[in-house]
Amino acid sequence: MRLDKFLKVSRVIKRRSVAKEIADKGRILVNGKVAKSATDVAVGDKLEIKFGNRTTVIEVKNLLDSTKKEDAAEMYVILSEEFAQKDNFI
Repeated sequence: MRLDKFLKVSRVIKRRSVAKEIADKGRILVNGKVAKSATDVAVGDKLEIKFGNRTTVIEVKNLLDSTKKEDAAEMYVILSEEFAQKDNFI
């Protein structure tokens, strides 16, 4: 399954166009390598997604062509979530 479609169907990112834009800017790594929106995703892959000041690492558990909202969470597991530190200058 394409990376951008997986992110949309799993509801990690709401719109496929946004997922495509983020991937094409090099802000998503699949198994440690920079991925484009057309990169194939398989069960067991680890995705590192950079959202602004937050980096989330997820593992793909299941691939479904379409899901209901309650089933989307079964497609992945969050391994870690880190927030970038901001310097507080006064």
